[in-house]
Amino acid sequence: MALNKSTSPMSRKEAILTRRQIEGLIAEGRNIVIVDGKVLKLDAWLEYHPGGDKSIKHVVGRDATDEVTGYGNSWRSRSSTSANKHLLRFHSLETRHRMAPFQIGRIEGQWRNFLPPIQGGKFRSYYSNEDELLDEADVLHEPEEDSASEDDSTPGTPIFDVVEHSALLRRRGRRTPGLHQSSSVSSISSAESSELKMVPKLSHLDARTQEEIELDLDKYPPLDHATQADIVRRYRQLDHFIRAAGLYQCRYTDYMIEVFRYALLFSLCLLFLHLGWYGISGLFLGLFWHQLVFTAHDAGHMGITHDFVYDTVIGVVIADFLGGLSIGWWKRNHNVHHIVTNSPEHDPDIEHIPLLAVSHRFFNSLRSTFYDRIMTYDCVAKFSVQYQHLLYYPLLMLGRFNLYVLSWEYLLRGLGPRKGVAWWHRWFEVAGHVFFWTWFGYGVLYRSIPDAYNRFLFVMISHMVTGPLHVQITLSHFAMSTADLGIHESFPQRMLRTTMDVDCPEWLDFLHGGLQFQAIHHLYPRIPRHNLRRTQKLVQGFCDEVGIPYALYGFVDGNKRVVGRLTDVARQAAILAECQRTLAGEGSSMGH
Repeated sequence: MALNKSTSPMSRKEAILTRRQIEGLIAEGRNIVIVDGKVLKLDAWLEYHPGGDKSIKHVVGRDATDEVTGYGNSWRSRSSTSANKHLLRFHSLETRHRMAPFQIGRIEGQWRNFLPPIQGGKFRSYYSNEDELLDEADVLHEPEEDSASEDDSTPGTPIFDVVEHSALLRRRGRRTPGLHQSSSVSSISSAESSELKMVPKLSHLDARTQEEIELDLDKYPPLDHATQADIVRRYRQLDHFIRAAGLYQCRYTDYMIEVFRYALLFSLCLLFLHLGWYGISGLFLGLFWHQLVFTAHDAGHMGITHDFVYDTVIGVVIADFLGGLSIGWWKRNHNVHHIVTNSPEHDPDIEHIPLLAVSHRFFNSLRSTFYDRIMTYDCVAKFSVQYQHLLYYPLLMLGRFNLYVLSWEYLLRGLGPRKGVAWWHRWFEVAGHVFFWTWFGYGVLYRSIPDAYNRFLFVMISHMVTGPLHVQITLSHFAMSTADLGIHESFPQRMLRTTMDVDCPEWLDFLHGGLQFQAIHHLYPRIPRHNLRRTQKLVQGFCDEVGIPYALYGFVDGNKRVVGRLTDVARQAAILAECQRTLAGEGSSMGH
């Protein structure tokens, strides 16, 4: 499909594109995203995007207004003053204005989402004379607007197989456009989707998947258009209220206290290192790293200065120079996590096979769209998952070592942007890692600690002390739903359904570093963490209004829920293994 090149650039940007035309563009491999009713073709932006290409690919064919901005109609205001740069949830106004050249048209009315190609969506090619060919068929069949309504949609889960539909297209008496697919997940994004008969083929694992979906459908608001649109409307109203209350404004005095705490912990580390108390020194270094991560997280979300360059520099200095971890890797990972939270196939934050599985769906050796590989449920996974509720805390105590590996893989493979405004990030991070291993590896471990035993002691204590941080990170999601309710679930409902907050007294906020307010953070990631507690009551009121349960548990109760989830999945793994052994034994007996 080609747009009319004879028109001016401005008229092309204002051209109305139909859903069918946009489907055809996606079938050609174009990365089309809808934001504020504007149609953006982001192919050329993929290699420049500082947050990685995967986060864009997961919103192809979708109305990503809330994922990008947090509220609608933001392009109507062209103000780029420093007071307004922070008002967008994921991107500054400056960045949003840079999106303008990628606009190729706009839509009319309410957009109905496609399933993105990276998630298995299928798309038909579009032909310029297709509308003429459809005229005669439309006399006998319902129009497209009615044939693919939200109410008729099936949840985007792997428990349904689509019946062959070529006969249906032939009955329409028109040419069959090409059908393009990006993965094995069955999903039809064409206008005929409601006319295709869905035949469930339920295995014991699929039955469990369907049970979890039905549980969420009973617990959360319906997925019809009116209900979800009302949730989005109220969510955007709340964002305006939060901004008016000044909760996006960073209180820098809070960060002065943070800096004092960091300096105290690192000074104590150096003091005990000088005294030869290597275990105690490692303890304070671990606490120093534990606290630093909270500010690195803030900077990664541009939640401190709200300036791309300044917050990037802060993030790299903290994560890479002082912590030996890649903030670029974290951004690439974390942006996807914020868009497809708790999706077993797509969210890297819950993809820990072969060691941990938070859902029985990992037993099917799912393909990770983030890592571009099959997460094989092999003999190692079958063993470890059965005991994961016992291995959970020991594994998290060693989690920092895994982050080193992931960071270096990201930097050595050049997985971040190499062009555009973020071209320098990789080299700045590499310099940070050289600096880190110089002061930590050479200056501390080699020069300051005399023998191998104390070096080992120092390394293990300093790294294991950061284990509670990994508990805090996983606590908010591991016990929450991993069910996929389909493409019509609104962004705020999906975030609240897959994330929980941790209840703690205010004086312990410094220990949790804002991670106790993850549900609020997922709704509004650029709110500075020192303002999250004030935002909590507003979000609770929003949840009460729209009927979405707000998950809030104490730290102990939250841990019990996580361990309970891991225990449940471990029990299922043990039952599956026993069934496989029984069937194998019966097969062997029948062979004699």
